[in-house]
Order: sequence, then C-alpha cells, then structure tokens
Amino acid sequence: MLGITSNEISIFNDTKIEQSTETADYWSKTEIILSKQVTDKIKINDRLVRIIGVQFFGIVIPNATGLVSNTDQSALFIVGAYAYFMLISFLIWQGNRYILFKLEEQYNWFINPAQKVVLILGANVFYTAPLVVVMLLFWYHINGNTANWNVIQATAIVCVICVIFITHVYETIFLIKQRESDILKGERLEKSKVKAELDALKNQIDPHFMFNSLNSLSYLIDQDPKKAKDFTSSLADIYRYILSNKDTRLVLLEDELAFLNKYISLLKLRFGDTLNVSNTISKTMGNNYLIPPISIFMALENVVKHNEISKKHPMEVLINLSDSNLSITNNIRKKKSMEVSSKIGLNNLDERYKIIVGEGIKTNLDEKQFNILLPMLEING
Repeated sequence: MLGITSNEISIFNDTKIEQSTETADYWSKTEIILSKQVTDKIKINDRLVRIIGVQFFGIVIPNATGLVSNTDQSALFIVGAYAYFMLISFLIWQGNRYILFKLEEQYNWFINPAQKVVLILGANVFYTAPLVVVMLLFWYHINGNTANWNVIQATAIVCVICVIFITHVYETIFLIKQRESDILKGERLEKSKVKAELDALKNQIDPHFMFNSLNSLSYLIDQDPKKAKDFTSSLADIYRYILSNKDTRLVLLEDELAFLNKYISLLKLRFGDTLNVSNTISKTMGNNYLIPPISIFMALENVVKHNEISKKHPMEVLINLSDSNLSITNNIRKKKSMEVSSKIGLNNLDERYKIIVGEGIKTNLDEKQFNILLPMLEING
C-alpha cells in the first residue's frame, strides 16, 4: 500500500487553507456586490402625474376657497391668478416630494414605522402650512386687499390634507415597489448563495483529487517508470474532463461512465487486478439519465480512500441502476492505518446533490458492504 509522508500532509493542509481563504474572499466580494444592490434607490416615474396634479390643485383650490373668482375679472387677471396659484401648488408638491424622498432614503417602514409616520406628517404640516400662509399674504398684498385669515386658514388646512393624501399614495407606491424589489433581491441573493456554495464545492474537488493522484504518481515513478508514464497520460485525460465540466451542473450518465472508464484504468495502474469494478449499465440506459459531473469518481475515491486494497484483500465494486438512482456497492475492508481525512468526499457530494438535484445522496452500511445511491434526473421522451 502507498504511504503518505508528513510533508505531503502539510502540502494538502496548506492547500485547504488557501482554498478556505479563496472561498472567504469570494463570499466577501459577493456580499459587497449584494449590499450595493440592496441600497439601490427605488425610482418612481411621476412626471406626468406631477404636471397634471400641479395644474389641477392650482385651479381647484383657489376656486374652492374663494381666492379667485372668474366673474367681474379681466382675462389677464384670471390667467395671472391661476399662474400664481399653480406656482404655489408646484412649490408645495415639489417641496413635499423632495422631503418624502429624502426620508425614504434614511428611514425604513419595517425598522421604525412610528418614527417615520411622525417625521412625514411633521414635514407635511410644517412645510406646507407656513408656505401657504406666506404665499397667500403676499397674494393679498399685491392685490391691495386686507388679508382674510379665515380663508388663509381654510386654504392651509385643505392644502395640508391634500398633501397628506398624496403622500399616502406615494408611500403606497414605494411599499409596492419595495416589496417587488425585495423579492427580486431575495431571488438574486439566493441564486448568488447557491452559485457560491456550488463553486466552493466544485473547487474542493481539485486539491483532493490531485493530492491522491500525485501521491500515487510519486510511488509509481520509483517502482515502475512505464506505469508512471501511462498514469500521467490517464491523469491528464481525467483532469481535462474535470476542467471541462467544472461549470456544468448536469451531464449525461453515458458521458460520466465514459469518464469513469478512464478513471478505472488509472486505478488499475495503481492496484492492478486487486481492484475490480463491474458496470452493468447499458449505453442506452446511460443516455436516459442526467447526473452531476464527477459524482461516480468521488464515490470511487471514497472507496479507495477508506478501504484496504491488496492481493490478500481484493476490492469488488458493483455499479448498476436502482430505480432512478445510480447504485455503487463495495465490500468493506477498513484500513488499519487511516489516511488523514480532508472531510470533503461524500459530504461534498451530498451538498452538491442537494443544490443541483434537490435531494442528497443515500448511504447504507452493514458489516460486509457499503452502498451509496446517487439520485439522477430521468430524461423524459
């Protein structure tokens, strides 16, 4: 059997530390991007509504309060009067809109709703009422009339009520858009998390595989240079498959089995006839299922890692179909001296399956055999 030196263990542990750092960096960058997305301002296209609203209130309110009478007045006076009250309407609308949008950026309904209500109502009243009073006093002044405080008070109250109503409409729109934005951001966040998790799991495959393979290669170079050359060629084919499918979520079972044959040939160079892998799945059946790439490879890696394989204790592995699952069964011959576990293997495989297929792998262990079921997706039609 092949041994593992303390230097090799150190190299592998260093690889794991670097990998963990890269994963942490990835998550840090992802969180920064997502946090920027969350703080995006919600935009409301209300230009047409403002144009119509300013003109509407600039005409209706002075008529309703008696500030402007369309009788016994010249056309020029009436046009000027409505233009002036539209200016007041514009200042009220734009000012309250500006205050509302600023408060929307700084205060959240869901964090402190009471505080936001008080601030909005306070801003509406203490901006609108003084503005109306000052503008109406100036109106009476330029017309040479005595200020009618009853009319001024009534107009200010009407304007404040209108502002509160319009503000309520704005806030309703904000809440609807915020809800839609939260749903989209939630979906985006979940998708980013799943992708990050899947990328992290995929990145864990490479150091685990390379560690075992290079350890085997170093052994063969000393014992059998010709086998070492064949091993290197097979290793290149296998690693090419891993790289080409690194960003692929699912592959045909037939393609995975073709890759498996290359991996078995590599294992044969190491273990010879002491390892026998039987595959009962036909090519036709292989084209009917999809499976996450490198799944069978990781299952066999687990067999090689945890069991003694020698002439005295040969290893038998059976691969077949069980309903819509790929079944891999091996006899158990635990190693007397276990290798240092990387805690990746089947945990990695199980997590990838939960993300890609929607359910984890199933394992069954008894005194003589270990069985693993890999769920697959059947291709309909």
